[in-house]
Amino acid sequence: MGEIRRSFDPEFRAGAVRIVRETGKSIASVAKDLGINAGTLANWMQMDRLAREQDADGELSESEREELARLRRQRAEWARERAELEMERDVLKRSVVLWVKEATGR
Repeated sequence: MGEIRRSFDPEFRAGAVRIVRETGKSIASVAKDLGINAGTLANWMQMDRLAREQDADGELSESEREELARLRRQRAEWARERAELEMERDVLKRSVVLWVKEATGR
């Protein structure tokens, strides 16, 4: 027969991870104290570490925010310039077509 899998609520998982982080005890000893598999607690620790790294990556310093604002302004300026150049190109295309029609007598 299959094994019965226990499920743990998010509060229990967070508490177990917090115990390891704050007490400095090994994952194996905390897992043994809580009656769970050490591999399970190790997985929870890894998920917590990844979540913390993602949160830290999401925060920008003041200089990074300024650089981001500068780059966004520059991108908007380039978009305006591109639109203007595309309009000029389209006008030139139309004028060439008219010139060719006139030159060929059509």
